[in-house]
Amino acid sequence: MMKTRSTRHLSRPHGPLLGLLTVCCGGLAHAADPLPADLDVLRAQIVEQTRHLDAIKRQVAEADAKLVEIQRVLGTEALGAQRATGVSPVPDAQAAALAQAAPAAQSKPVGQAPTQGPVQQMAQIFEQPGILTPRGKYVLEPGLQYGYSSSNRISLVGYTIIPALLIGLIDVREVKRNTVTTTLTGRYGITNRFEIEAKIPYVYRSDSVISRPLNIGEGRDQLFSSSGKGLGDVEFTGRYQLNDGGADSPYYIGTLRVKSRTGKDPFEVLTDTVAGTSNELQKELPTGSGFLTVQPGLTVLYPADPAVFFGSVSYQYNFKRSNVTLNTTNGPVPLGEIAPGGVLGFNFGMGLAINERSSFSIGYDHSSVGRTKINGTNAVNSVRTQLGTLLVGYSQRLNKSTSLNVSVGMGVTRDTPDVQLSVRLPMTF
Repeated sequence: MMKTRSTRHLSRPHGPLLGLLTVCCGGLAHAADPLPADLDVLRAQIVEQTRHLDAIKRQVAEADAKLVEIQRVLGTEALGAQRATGVSPVPDAQAAALAQAAPAAQSKPVGQAPTQGPVQQMAQIFEQPGILTPRGKYVLEPGLQYGYSSSNRISLVGYTIIPALLIGLIDVREVKRNTVTTTLTGRYGITNRFEIEAKIPYVYRSDSVISRPLNIGEGRDQLFSSSGKGLGDVEFTGRYQLNDGGADSPYYIGTLRVKSRTGKDPFEVLTDTVAGTSNELQKELPTGSGFLTVQPGLTVLYPADPAVFFGSVSYQYNFKRSNVTLNTTNGPVPLGEIAPGGVLGFNFGMGLAINERSSFSIGYDHSSVGRTKINGTNAVNSVRTQLGTLLVGYSQRLNKSTSLNVSVGMGVTRDTPDVQLSVRLPMTF
């Protein structure tokens, strides 16, 4: 009895254990059959995931390329270096160009962004401004210009009987000329690419002439002074930006200037003459040129942080006048038809931003004046004249809407004024 009970007790656990082993073996045998099909599914999934990862990599590469382009245009590294100081290293003209190229990237301004539109980014040393007036804005610019010139002239009038003997008038002159011109200029932005301008000058001139006619018994110099003041020639100008430009491409701006003849011209002022001589002195100086003028031109601006390179070329056409009469002390002298020569001009220079409020400019301006014709033929002693001026300017932004521009011009040719000093105060509204 004891043996039988022990055998039953020991055999009880074998039943479940054998059953478990049987199930496991059966499960393994059953799982071994579909193994090749599962591997094909896994391979298909891996291939699909690989394709998906490649697509993600391409998207990331495209995003990185776009980010690099934005960083290149906006100068993210330079901006990041200046964030603590609040100073923007990008000149205002370049910032205006970047605002057009990538407006969405400027959601985080650096320093104080101008709320009154673009500000002159460089010292204004030429007549045309560096950038156009924004749409709906207008600029009022009072200005003052002073010019001084001096020249020596020897006139020999008569006829020669032998090469060493001249019979007639020998007139030695030294001329000192001072000119002060106050201007009031207004500009208005029709669109972001087109602006119009009107300029009203008031001119004051003063000449001092020292002369000595040697053959009429004069033992000392004679001083003759004259002056003139009044409204000058009013000007109207239109400017149009031809392209979008950008940080790596220049801006092209077309200009068209029209100058009236509202000032007193050289033919209507009273001139003191001596018959048969060249002793002609104007008792009152003119304030205008006496001719209607049209001047088309092209201006180029190339931003290259932190500098801006600029230049322009233009041609000034002077309309001829008929039935011109010179007002002299001996009575009216008919001159007939007078056609002034055209003026081919160009200038170039560079503006450098010192900081966010100050800038410095240097440039050169040259004009080639053609010969004047009277009644269809070249005037006596009329030659092509070259006028060259070296200009240096400084600009200081006083506040968000007002700047102070100062420039000095030095004549580098004989016929150019010795010095020109200009002060402008553009105010944006």
